[in-house]
Amino acid sequence: MAYAALAWYDHIALRHLGVKHISWIYISICSFTTYALSHNIGASVLSGAMVRYRAYSTKGLTVAQVGVLVTFCALTFALGSILVGGLLLTTHPAMMQRLSGMLPDIITDPDVALTIGLGCLAIVGLYVVGSLMRFRPVTIGKIQIVYPRPEITVRQLFAAPMELVGAAGIIYFALPETGNPGFLVVLGVFLFSFSAALTSNAPAGLGVFELLFIKAMPDVPRLKVLSALLVFRLFYLVIPLLIAVAVVTIFERGKFREGEDRGRSDPC
Repeated sequence: MAYAALAWYDHIALRHLGVKHISWIYISICSFTTYALSHNIGASVLSGAMVRYRAYSTKGLTVAQVGVLVTFCALTFALGSILVGGLLLTTHPAMMQRLSGMLPDIITDPDVALTIGLGCLAIVGLYVVGSLMRFRPVTIGKIQIVYPRPEITVRQLFAAPMELVGAAGIIYFALPETGNPGFLVVLGVFLFSFSAALTSNAPAGLGVFELLFIKAMPDVPRLKVLSALLVFRLFYLVIPLLIAVAVVTIFERGKFREGEDRGRSDPC
């Protein structure tokens, strides 16, 4: 479910760019490989950009188009994270108290958490209004950020939450029933821990993700939480990484053979 949503990220970004000649299968394989590698390597935006350019340039995309695609996928994840975070904080503001000691006390206060949640939903609402009203592009230096068409925005608002729910679901089902705080709490803790791990740029968020997640789950024995996180790493990171390495090897071998065949057929 999570990796299907990640493939949807790329498809949405390509639709935003007006690119329609690349098949769903190619997009899915490229997206899977990109995220499987970048999640494990770290610096996901940069490493993901390199893999995407290598794959999509063979389909005619330019450096600028790949740059927009990478930025748009990152924006989709950020938008979905803000939306899910806003919904969780407005419906379960007391959830922030699990982060006491990791964040300033003022932020973990339920009333402040509710305000933050409403602010997050307001940001998403503004983005939707900008898409509907076709606001002018936001200019940051030489970069122009164009509001997507409404049908693209709707897809963004479904894709990122779907990815987060799928990934958090691995941990939820791996946790024991005794002391399990429920899926919404697991989802909230996952969102915080995973986002922090991504921003840390540590390879696969190793150590950062586990430390934050375990501290935010005092209801469950630490060893049980760690076991669930190992299951998550196996299914979400390790197995996809092994598949991605095989895909890259096959892809590069095919390109190498194409180059050899081209060289033999060249009369010069």
